[in-house]
Amino acid sequence: MTASMRRSCLMILSSSSEGVSTLSFMQAFSLAQTAFNVQLASPRGSVVEFVNQDEQSRKWLNEFRAKSYAKPISFEQVEASHYAALFIANSIGAIRDLARNAELEKIIDNFMTEKKPICAIGLGVTGLFSATNKDNMWKFKGFCMTATSVFELVRTPYFSALPVIPEDYIREHGAQYSCSLPDALHVVIDRNLITGQNDESVVTAVQNLILFCSQRSAKLSTN
Repeated sequence: MTASMRRSCLMILSSSSEGVSTLSFMQAFSLAQTAFNVQLASPRGSVVEFVNQDEQSRKWLNEFRAKSYAKPISFEQVEASHYAALFIANSIGAIRDLARNAELEKIIDNFMTEKKPICAIGLGVTGLFSATNKDNMWKFKGFCMTATSVFELVRTPYFSALPVIPEDYIREHGAQYSCSLPDALHVVIDRNLITGQNDESVVTAVQNLILFCSQRSAKLSTN
């Protein structure tokens, strides 16, 4: 498939000071770029802080930032209908600036209406919390999903300051939550939603996102 014919993936990143998981982003972006034209987006198009870097990831990020596609656009600039896939990266900051974001809600609404694939990892799943209907009912009610587990969160220094625990929110708002052991690969697929528990789940989740898009594209082309 030529570059001009490739489908596009919108990659959502938090711009909160708590930052985005470097490993999650590196793996997701590198793999997604093999199948999609990837567009980054963040609240207000703000610069993204990447956390938990090592020497190898710092080198990768320095090279990445020199590219024209490294600067995110704002959610207001996003034409959701132009994208075939949506990815929300693992980020503690997602709880701050994605979980109640009205512009992100509009983007997710397009994907839900069109039944296009959505993939979220770890605390990036909290970005899905912004999607509610006019009756304030969560649009993912009845879905099966995963997110960072309580057992993984309690090991972090920010656990006591979290405004919401993903596992609790998911269950309290009518969805089904599951998890595996801490740091274990765990991916849940339900309808057009793909969720991964943690950074260890990124590659498998994105592989399924690519497969879902390929199958959907093939199905649409035969109709």
